[in-house]
Amino acid sequence: MQPPFVLISHTLCPYVQRAAIVLAEKNLAFERRDIDLANKPDWFLRISPLGKTPVLLVDDEAIFESAVLCEFLDETTAPRLHPEAPLKRARHRAWMEFGSSLLNTIGAFYNAKDMGALAMQVQQIRQRMQQLEDALGVGPYFGGNRFSLVDAVFGPVFRYFEVFDAIQDFGFFDGLPKVQAWRNRLAERPSVRQAAHAEYPALLRKFLRARQSALSRLMDNAVAA
Repeated sequence: MQPPFVLISHTLCPYVQRAAIVLAEKNLAFERRDIDLANKPDWFLRISPLGKTPVLLVDDEAIFESAVLCEFLDETTAPRLHPEAPLKRARHRAWMEFGSSLLNTIGAFYNAKDMGALAMQVQQIRQRMQQLEDALGVGPYFGGNRFSLVDAVFGPVFRYFEVFDAIQDFGFFDGLPKVQAWRNRLAERPSVRQAAHAEYPALLRKFLRARQSALSRLMDNAVAA
C-alpha cells in the first residue's frame, strides 16, 4: 500500500530535513523521492513553481515551501507541535523565520571568497547564536519540555556545524551553554538523526570543497597537512 504522503527531496537540503522531522514526529508514513536539483525533471517543475525542494504530495496534490507544508501537517495531524496559545505560537513562528535566516548566513559563510569575508561571517553566525542563547529558557527544547516546530527547524541548522567543527574550531558556541545543550539534545532525537541522508557528512564535505571558497581552501590545507 502506498504511503499517503510523498516527500520530494534533495540529499543536502535542510528544508527537506525539516519536513522529514515533522513527518516522523507525527508518526506519519511517507515515501521519500530524491531528485537532482542540477537536472530537474519536468514533472518536478510542474509541481514546484519555484523549482525548490521540499514538495509534499498529499493525495497527488502538491504543497511546496517547507514552512507551509509543516504548518499544514501541524494543522491536520496529531500531535500538535505548535503551542496552543496564540501569542506563544506567533513567537515560535517568528523564531522559525529566524532559523531560515540563519541558513542564509551559513550559506554566506561557506561561500565567502577570502579569509576576511569568512571571519566576518563567523562573527555574524556568532551573533545569531548569542541571540538564541538570550531567547532560550531552561530547555531541553526551545519551548521547554515539548518538542516543537522550532526544534524541527533548528535540528538541520545545527547539523552543519558537525562538519564545520571538524574543519576548524571557529568558536561558534563558546560561552553559550544553553545553545550547546539544545544542539546536543536535538542531535540525539531519532526524528532529527534520521532526517538526513546516511552519507550526509561526506556529501556535505564534497559540496563544501567544490565551492572554491575560503572554507574550501581550509579543507584542502587540512588534507595537505
